[in-house]
Amino acid sequence: MTAWRDYAVVTSAYWGLTLTDGALRMIVLLHFHSLGYTPIELAALFVLYEFFGVVTNLVGGWIAARLGLRFTLYAGLWLQIAALFMLSQLDPSWSREMSVLYVFLSQGLSGVAKDLTKMSAKSSIKILLPEGGTSRLFKWVAALTGSKNALKGAGFFLGGALLTSIGFEGALIFMAAGLAVVLVASFLLLKQFAGQPTSKPPFSRILSKTRDINLISLARFFLFGGRDVWFVVGVPLFLDEVLGWSFVEIGTFMAVWVIVYGFVQAVAPRFVQKSPDGVTMEVIAASLWGGALAIVPLLLAVVIYLLTDQIALTDNIAWLGIVTVGELALFGILFAINSSLHSYLILAISDTDQTTLNVGFYYMANAGGRFLGTLMSGMLYQIGGVEVCLIGSAVLIAAAAILVRGIGRQETVTNVS
Repeated sequence: MTAWRDYAVVTSAYWGLTLTDGALRMIVLLHFHSLGYTPIELAALFVLYEFFGVVTNLVGGWIAARLGLRFTLYAGLWLQIAALFMLSQLDPSWSREMSVLYVFLSQGLSGVAKDLTKMSAKSSIKILLPEGGTSRLFKWVAALTGSKNALKGAGFFLGGALLTSIGFEGALIFMAAGLAVVLVASFLLLKQFAGQPTSKPPFSRILSKTRDINLISLARFFLFGGRDVWFVVGVPLFLDEVLGWSFVEIGTFMAVWVIVYGFVQAVAPRFVQKSPDGVTMEVIAASLWGGALAIVPLLLAVVIYLLTDQIALTDNIAWLGIVTVGELALFGILFAINSSLHSYLILAISDTDQTTLNVGFYYMANAGGRFLGTLMSGMLYQIGGVEVCLIGSAVLIAAAAILVRGIGRQETVTNVS
């Protein structure tokens, strides 16, 4: 019963932070786009967020292994509150350069917060679940990952709605206050937690990984780079500049997209044949689903190119909107299955006493992919629009599908010190 209670508290805290994380992303993107910031400038606002995600995940697992998951959970919530309040103090009279730097730094703080909390929640599943329950592990991971993304989608809608209703500063203060309530409740309920450290591994252990851990981590790097290369800047600006959608419409669409994506993640185990060892068939499925996913952005790029050319002649933008939404829906479904499989595999191939270190390393790769995707998103959109972003997405996702296929074929330990 205690394990279930702890899992519920940690998950609820993660949900709270995830809601504000999604809302903050939409608020920052839409607010500064309305002020005339270029695609590259908008991407730059999120660069430190993604970079600190890399750093946080690299050392976060080691910190959790030494100080406990409760410490990293509280630290993540507190830092997100600080980041929201900091950003609310942005002065409109500041120069453009000063404003970019200030938002850049506050987003970096938010990046640390998000990944500390995520690592705590994901690691707690492996620790709280009894040994040997691989089928149940897949379901727990899928449920947590799916619910997280559904709430992040709700956060996109919340961000657009708050920005429209109470403005930039009011929205940020409102979210900081709500997250403070979550932090206090978590502190009161998590008096003792199974994720406390049983050993204190040396710092050098953060880079000592097996071949399989390295492969799934590198595959995750390319998978999320392939998503964010269009997701961060390309699609929201395309919906605004080409399709002419309002802030609320963009926020609502992104919200629905991520909510459905989260739902598919939660039920992903139903689409995957289980193997007795919990790995063999799941690896094959990850590779096949990854190959299918890589085709979708390539097709969408071609369709957008052809329809955009036609729109120049007919001024009929409705068809472009319908096809874009449909293709993005298909991408979301396939990406959700891929993401859920990856999140399961990192836990399935990790020893329990190595979970926090391996999960931290894995999500470092995840953050690194997002960092790459964020940089490429602004650059590629400015070079050739959303079509070029989608071509980049296809290439990165194909690399992920190839890499994940190698898991389990040969196991060696690579020591890096």
